[in-house]
Amino acid sequence: MWLFFAILSSVFAALTSILAKAGMEGINSNLATAIRTVVVLAMAWVMVFLTDAYKGIGGISSKSWVFLILSGLATGASWLCYYRALQLGDVSKVVPIDKMSVVLTLILAFVLMHEEFSLKSAAGCILIGAGTLIMVL
Repeated sequence: MWLFFAILSSVFAALTSILAKAGMEGINSNLATAIRTVVVLAMAWVMVFLTDAYKGIGGISSKSWVFLILSGLATGASWLCYYRALQLGDVSKVVPIDKMSVVLTLILAFVLMHEEFSLKSAAGCILIGAGTLIMVL
């Protein structure tokens, strides 16, 4: 089931970039990010209430709160930078650089979370990095 949702995530992420670029014409990138964030926030809370997930709020540990808040700050910073980059540059160049986050995430997962590092993972990181450079140059 994870593969199905990962593929859908990829499709929606692609639509996000195209729709954002089209919708930001003549709008400040920070304002565009704020509008998008309100929509995402509303969607997320609708899902929380539709699935009765709100009942689990009291059981969240303080460690989880800290990391979720830090993750939210990182997401906000990423979105603000991404929207500014989209406003200033071509989608076809901004998106590949943004997707370098895959390589950075894998490296951080290996270093900080001690996830398995394999020849396949290393080759994938190198190929993604090289592909990004080829697309952007």
